[in-house]
Amino acid sequence: MTEFRSLFHSELNQLEVLLLDMSELARDQIDNAVEALLQGDAELAHRVVLGDREIDRLYVEVERRWHEVMARQTPVASDLRLMSLILQAGHSLERMGDQASNIAKIVEATAGLPTNRTILLHIREMRSIVVPMVETAMEALVKRDLNLALRLPELDDPADWLNRNMWKEVAACASNPELLEWAIRMMLVSRALERVGDRAVDIGEQVAFLLTGELHEFPEGWIPTPRPA
Repeated sequence: MTEFRSLFHSELNQLEVLLLDMSELARDQIDNAVEALLQGDAELAHRVVLGDREIDRLYVEVERRWHEVMARQTPVASDLRLMSLILQAGHSLERMGDQASNIAKIVEATAGLPTNRTILLHIREMRSIVVPMVETAMEALVKRDLNLALRLPELDDPADWLNRNMWKEVAACASNPELLEWAIRMMLVSRALERVGDRAVDIGEQVAFLLTGELHEFPEGWIPTPRPA
């Protein structure tokens, strides 16, 4: 029985390693997609689109191994919560890769159109928020850190605010049809980055459920207990 459980936990560890590989790729994809946008780099954008295939491949591998483990081990209690986290986190990371690919495709679609510095600054700021959120979510998972997981909604608030207010900058471009066309596409970029932040929060919620067995609703304005020094 001990050997059986040891094999089970070894398989779980392998699944977590796959998730970490996915998270590193997703983080880099998001970063590179926004960089391609900021620099007008069509070649980098194309590499991001192609790079999404590797994230998809890893997700398929996570699902395949997940089903094999479930079929052989029939986990219960905390092990079942971990299995749920692995599957949900894999889906969230796969969707992050899709958002990065969507941003890269917008780079290609808006080539040659005029741009707006303020909007690009907003996009840059959103990247500086959501990319570290991906890292924080995975750190919470690896370290089984409840306080870190519960901080994610607070970290997400600035990205939500920037996304909600992007329309004001877009409306200011209305007098120039070509600039307005570009700006409207930037609303899609903003929404994609906001969704990346939401996916990081989703992973945090799954980590919290793993550790407590309770669903956390994260009320607005909630501040977690400070981490010990």
